[in-house]
Amino acid sequence: MPDQVHLVKLSVGTESVDTLADWQAMRATQMPDGLPRHVTRMWPRREKELLNGGSIYWVIKGQIQARQRVVRLDKVEGEDGKDYCAIVLDPELVRTSVVPRRPFQGWRYLAVEDAPVDLPKGRVTEEPLPRELAEALADIGVL
Repeated sequence: MPDQVHLVKLSVGTESVDTLADWQAMRATQMPDGLPRHVTRMWPRREKELLNGGSIYWVIKGQIQARQRVVRLDKVEGEDGKDYCAIVLDPELVRTSVVPRRPFQGWRYLAVEDAPVDLPKGRVTEEPLPRELAEALADIGVL
């Protein structure tokens, strides 16, 4: 899809995709629309591209493991009286292929072509490659 971008964000303190889902579900009950959100200081400059089907890709335990579609961006006022950006998310967490990611602060843009692929619905983990195939791919620099 042209003119689309994603975000990548660390899910600090999260042990798994399931614990992220549980935490979001608990917090979403406190929201008027029942949707999960991530509140951040910075407003995405590439708002239009993000809202054109973009997602947040969640880094859990040093690996991108799941994504959530961004529904909208809301301006919210913090307890300190300053304006923040609430990234409102679709409640469905889609598991993705696992991609290692080094720690970073805040969020980063993620190009569509660099985004991990979704796992088939119902699959929790990737199927490991047969040993010979993994070795052959490593030999040619693919893995």
